[in-house]
Amino acid sequence: MRIALTKGRLEKKTLALLKAAGYDISELEAGTRKLIFTLPDSGVEIVLSKAADVITYVEHGVCDMGVVGKDTIMEKGGSFYEMVDLGFGKCRFALATKKGKDVYGGYKTPVIATKYPAVTKAFFNKKNMDVETIKIEGSVELAPLLELADGIVDIVETGTTLKENGLEVVEDVAPISARVIVNLASAKMKKAAIQKVIAELESGLEK
Repeated sequence: MRIALTKGRLEKKTLALLKAAGYDISELEAGTRKLIFTLPDSGVEIVLSKAADVITYVEHGVCDMGVVGKDTIMEKGGSFYEMVDLGFGKCRFALATKKGKDVYGGYKTPVIATKYPAVTKAFFNKKNMDVETIKIEGSVELAPLLELADGIVDIVETGTTLKENGLEVVEDVAPISARVIVNLASAKMKKAAIQKVIAELESGLEK
């Protein structure tokens, strides 16, 4: 059973759940630069990777399962089963603008800056609105301040960064949290083993 974990906060939280379920994760806690770990006496391998790659590895079957944020699932898509909402890593996609700016008003096509063009287009498509999206890799908040865009779609946790830059949330786009995804073939071939790991992860969650 090979499980791909998104490096960072989701990795730490997932490993804490596995540890609570009795898995020996001491090698991962040791702070090595290795990327693949075999958990002793368990038949479970852990692969650490970037979020988008978790989906790629699960989709192509080199990993049976993965833990990844809903944001990556919504942006990247792919063929896999989304099995469980683990409920941690909570934040949200939101549409934000400079204070007082009406992104829905006017005759011009709104320009929206984002790291997530697919999510942004899907959101505005539901409203039957045409928008121009500009892909930004760094601090998306700069785009409205520099008059490059009318608004942004970005991940918001507390909203502090937005406020400090004179921006405000206009509308929530979608909630985000950590999800368990499973390879289509593995779901059939390794059904019992996958269900066991999912049950172990769920047992460690705060009820």
